[in-house]
Amino acid sequence: MLDIKFLRENPDIVKQNIKNKFQNEKLTLVDEVIALDAEARKTQQEADNLRASRKKISKEIGALMAQGKKEEAELKKEEVNKNAARLEELSDKEKELQEKVREIMLVIPNIIDPSVPIGKDDSENVEIEKFGDPVVPDFEIPYHTEIMEKFNGIDIDAAGKVAGNGFYYLMGDIARLHSAIISYARDFMIDKGFTYCIPPFMIRSNVVTGVMSFAEMDSMMYKIEGEDLYLIGTSEHSMIGKFIDTIIEEKELPKTLTSYSPCFRKEKGAHGIEERGVYRIHQFEKQEMIVVCRPEESTGWFEKLWKNTVALFRSIDIPVRTLECCSGDLADLKVKSIDVEAWSPRQKKYFEIGSCSNLGDAQARRLQIRVRKEDGSKYFAHTLNNTVVAPPRMLIAFLENNLMEDGSVRIPEVLRPYMGGKEFLGN
Repeated sequence: MLDIKFLRENPDIVKQNIKNKFQNEKLTLVDEVIALDAEARKTQQEADNLRASRKKISKEIGALMAQGKKEEAELKKEEVNKNAARLEELSDKEKELQEKVREIMLVIPNIIDPSVPIGKDDSENVEIEKFGDPVVPDFEIPYHTEIMEKFNGIDIDAAGKVAGNGFYYLMGDIARLHSAIISYARDFMIDKGFTYCIPPFMIRSNVVTGVMSFAEMDSMMYKIEGEDLYLIGTSEHSMIGKFIDTIIEEKELPKTLTSYSPCFRKEKGAHGIEERGVYRIHQFEKQEMIVVCRPEESTGWFEKLWKNTVALFRSIDIPVRTLECCSGDLADLKVKSIDVEAWSPRQKKYFEIGSCSNLGDAQARRLQIRVRKEDGSKYFAHTLNNTVVAPPRMLIAFLENNLMEDGSVRIPEVLRPYMGGKEFLGN
């Protein structure tokens, strides 16, 4: 959410930013919110004047009563009562106007970083760099579920009977591999100095609206019937929510946390969710990283975060590349975002396995996450998040890139301690 003062003073910048994100239907909201804000401030000023007047008259009443001038005092009291009715009216109007302003401000997108390429959708994202050599072996790479089925490692049919499309059972060595990757990712991030955390897997609506846009909320979140609770779509939401309504001492920054959680997503509008596979599913597990820091440090942390994901994937011999997300592909709260994609030897192309985002002070402003400097002044923190690893997609990349011609799967050295020392699956 933008600072209303910034919007008030820079409407043309806000409008151009909306155009850059190809959301022209929101352009009228800028003038609308400016008009509502002006009316709200005018109402507040009148209310403040009445409060000051009431305080002054109350003192005069006391003086008149002390002088025995009861009739004059009664006239003053009538004036106070009249002002009280008007003040109540103004207070209700001020509250209503402020709520309308906030509702609109929640919809107006955050200002994107100047370095973000302008583009309409993800087809216009820009490749930045490749890490590792993408290899296509001489032998055919089967579909990932076929690889898993050879190890009796997946049962989608049974999951369909139990929960419907978009779910699966992982079993045996494939399930163990899934857990090994999560455990390795956890330790990898701890070694980077991050504090490990297991957060709540449900969050309240005020946290949901604090960490994401309404469009994201509608397409992703599962609501718990009869409760003010939502299942998390990513632990970032719960982790950033940890700091809601807090004032952090500046000397305590940065806050660097890595979290494990199951994730639940409706995948509304997603294509191919009925297909056999674990690329788009309703339930999965993930290791996440988040940072809460000073504004001047967020650019540096952004670079560190996506590089962590690249380093992890390269440590298990998976080639990856990074893509700069264009303006039209950025969610409304994001200032800048980079996707990390893994190489698929079967498809002979890269596919997304994680996303790193700098949200500036948007989440902090919504959730009231403030930082107190030594002189006592306060400001909003910056928040960032990045996927360490999400094993369903990671499993696809892992199995395809480590499959041997004889059908066995090589276990990279760093994962072997988590797999009971095994060097291969299937041998």
